[in-house]
Amino acid sequence: MKNSTPFLYTANELFDWLSTSPDFVLLDVRNVNDFTNFCVEAPTFFPYINIPYFNFMEDVQGSIDLVPKGQKIRIVCAKEGSAKYVADLLCAHGFTDVGYLQQGIVSWGNVLVPKKVSSDDEKYILYQFVRPGKASCSYMLISKDEAMVFDPSRNIEVYKEMARKHGSRIVRTCETHRQADYISGSPQLALEKGCKMRASRHDFSGATFPYEPVVDGDVCTFTKKGPEVRVMHTPGHTMGSICYLVDNKYLLSGDTAFISTAGRPDLGGRWAEWARELYLTLMLRLRVLPDHTQVLPGHYTSWDEANDKNIFMESLGHLRQNVPAFRLAHENKFAEFIKENMRPQSPVYGEIRQVNIGFLQVNEAEADVMDLGKNECGASNYGKVGVSAELERSELKKVV
Repeated sequence: MKNSTPFLYTANELFDWLSTSPDFVLLDVRNVNDFTNFCVEAPTFFPYINIPYFNFMEDVQGSIDLVPKGQKIRIVCAKEGSAKYVADLLCAHGFTDVGYLQQGIVSWGNVLVPKKVSSDDEKYILYQFVRPGKASCSYMLISKDEAMVFDPSRNIEVYKEMARKHGSRIVRTCETHRQADYISGSPQLALEKGCKMRASRHDFSGATFPYEPVVDGDVCTFTKKGPEVRVMHTPGHTMGSICYLVDNKYLLSGDTAFISTAGRPDLGGRWAEWARELYLTLMLRLRVLPDHTQVLPGHYTSWDEANDKNIFMESLGHLRQNVPAFRLAHENKFAEFIKENMRPQSPVYGEIRQVNIGFLQVNEAEADVMDLGKNECGASNYGKVGVSAELERSELKKVV
C-alpha cells in the first residue's frame, strides 16, 4: 500500500474549519506545559489531543497508537518542523488524511478574522477583527473612500487589504492605550502615505515616532463628513486609556470594559490608585452613555461571550446589570474585587510596552515570540501566565 503525503494548511483555514463542524482530530505536539498554557481556541468544541513531539521520537509505535485510527488528523507544533515530522510518521503508518500547520502556533497567533458589525442601512461600515490566538479585537471604520483603524495588530496587511477591497485608504490609526500584551501595528500603519496615528499623551509621552495627541471630547472626523468618532478619556486600565464612541452608538472600549469583566488596573504597578480611577470610569465617566450603547471590547475571555455571528459585542445596559465589575456597591468593594483577581503578569509585557513606545526595537522573528499567547488584560483569574508561557517563548527563541 502506497503511503499518503501530508499537506500544509494555513492558520486561516484552521479557523474556518473550527468555526463550522470540524471533522478531524487536532493533534498538538508541543510539550505538555506549553499546550496547557496556550492552545488553539475556537467557537466550536472539537477533538483536541496532546502527544508531545519528543514522545514520537522516543517511542514511535507507542505514540502512534495513541492517535485515533481512521480519522483525519491536523497537527500543530511551535514552528512547523515538528508537526511535519509527526505528519510524515503518521502517513508512513497508514494514516491517509494528515495536515500540518504552516509556521506553527506563531501563525495561529497572528490570524485576524474580520466580522461586519454595522447594519446594512448605516452609511458607514464597521468591522471587528477577531484575533483568536490572542483573544483580542481590533476595528476598522470605513466611510466612503477613507478608513480608520483602532488598536491594530502587527498584521497590518489584513487591514490594508480590507481597505482596498472597499476602495478606501487608511487615514487614521487610533490607539485606546499603550498595549502590554501585543505589539501594536499603529506605528507601521502611520508610515503609510496620508495615515496619521492618534493616541493619548498620558500613555505615549516620549514616543520615538510621531502621533497626534487626543484628549477627552475630541472629535475625529473623515474629510468627507461621515460618522462622528468622539474621544472619551477613561483612565483605569492605564492612565491614558480612552474609548472611541462611533456615531453615538458603538463604544470601542479598548481594555476599559469587556463583555464579562473590566480591564486590569494593576499592570502599571499602582493598582490601588488605578483601581479607583477605573471605578470612577465605570460608575461616572461612562454614566453619560445610554444603556443601548453597544460595547465593542479590545479583548474577550472566551468564545462564550460571542453572539450568534461570532462577534464580541454587548449593550452597556447588559454590562451594568450582569457584570460584577459594574455592580459593586462602592469603591472599597471594587478595590477588593481587583485585589482578589490580581495575578502575576508575564515578564514579556514590560518589553512589549517598551516596543509600543519605540524604546525597544525588535525584528519580526523576535516580535512573533513576544506576541505569543492569550491576553491577560482582564480583571479575572480565568488564566495564569507564568512559567509555562515563558518556557514556550524560550523554546521558540532557540529557533529564532
